Amino acid sequence: MIVTRFAPSPTGYLHIGGLRTALYSYLWAKRNNGKFLLRIEDTDLARNSKEAAEAIKEAFQWVGLDFEGEIVYQSERFDLYKSYVQKLLDAGKAYKCYMSKEELDQLREEQSARKERPRYDGRYRDFTGTPPKGVEPVIRIKAPTSGVISFVDGVKGEVSFNASDMLDDFIIARSDGTPTYNFVVVIDDALMGVNEVIRGDDHLSNTPKQIILYEALGFDVPKFYHVPMILNPEGKKLSKRDGAMDVMAYQKEGYLPETLLNFLIRLGWSHGDQEIFSMEEMIAFFDPSHINKSASAYNQEKLLWLNSHYIKEASYERLIEALRFFDVDLAPHPKKELLIDAVRDRAKTLVEFATMIRQIVDAPKTYDEKAIEKFLDTKAVEILSEYKNTLQNAPALEKAGEFETLTKNFLEERGLKLKDLAQAIRIAMVGNSISPSIFEVLEIIGFVHVIERIEALIIYKKGV
Repeated sequence: MIVTRFAPSPTGYLHIGGLRTALYSYLWAKRNNGKFLLRIEDTDLARNSKEAAEAIKEAFQWVGLDFEGEIVYQSERFDLYKSYVQKLLDAGKAYKCYMSKEELDQLREEQSARKERPRYDGRYRDFTGTPPKGVEPVIRIKAPTSGVISFVDGVKGEVSFNASDMLDDFIIARSDGTPTYNFVVVIDDALMGVNEVIRGDDHLSNTPKQIILYEALGFDVPKFYHVPMILNPEGKKLSKRDGAMDVMAYQKEGYLPETLLNFLIRLGWSHGDQEIFSMEEMIAFFDPSHINKSASAYNQEKLLWLNSHYIKEASYERLIEALRFFDVDLAPHPKKELLIDAVRDRAKTLVEFATMIRQIVDAPKTYDEKAIEKFLDTKAVEILSEYKNTLQNAPALEKAGEFETLTKNFLEERGLKLKDLAQAIRIAMVGNSISPSIFEVLEIIGFVHVIERIEALIIYKKGV
């Protein structure tokens, strides 16, 4: 059984690079009827944030990535880690290092003078003397001093590290007893049964250290897949301006979660020329061995295109629920389906969607002065006033077709074109000259309120 995991550190928000890693891990487990686990790596007690941990869970809930069992918190497992430190000490595979800060500083200066890479020189590796007083030791693993550490990465192929060049006896527990990142990751992955690790390639340099620890502890080494980074369009590290923001910020900006998942799966992976993927298709097609070896570029226009697609395809119920986040509740609206259909093809985000709906549902409190100046001169106001009188003398209209027929007859009788009236109606209905189909808007607003809004604009224009 394939077991994967996502293991973020709660020291900041969950960004889209992390979510992509989680998605890849989730899909690969689901495709193989395996398990996908969530672990919070919160051993850095000074930098951890409870808010960040909660935000990670919130993001998972929003995008719909479910995980097996309970969340594992490393901060609750310190006794376990200490027991494994002791096992390595007892087996002679780790040792106490009493190197003082002064010794370390002197070593660094000497190495720098010789233009050598800073590294621990192993001076306490086989120490049998009396421990110096006043120095709390760190615990170091006995790393190989020669040979090659190699593994086959599922993305990059065979990767090798020369032990003498890359490794020293690295620390597995600090002087205060707290374990280090690489040590706890190995123990947790092994004990949780994780046998395939999909993660960012910024972790590649950690892998040889972790392999040493797997072997020292007698654990099986998992299969690794190191995924290239997401870069901005200029090929540089992604910034907030480019989209490297809190996953939940995408909800605030009006993106659907299915949009974000579809967008992320295509950042570094493809299935032919297919662009749109349902979750079922993602699970059926995804294979981490097909992840691109090169970095992918963030494309804002692609994200907006996908979002507009999912808005167009979403059910009425789906959109009604999503719009509640933006304080728009269409559930009680008698013409909610007509209202959604009138707007959905014009909106790239739910923020735009909600704004356009409010403009139709709520009578304008202000008007676009540029639109009034351009489209509402004295002649246009006269035509609009006559149109209002015609409506008031007509039987109550209900359907868009009825408004359209009355309007065409009104214009033909006066030798006018729709352009002579349409923009003035739009300004009266929504406060500016941009709206969905004008006759659909009139049907949604309703006969009585249409007349009220036209009257309000005429009064406003006369008072200006």
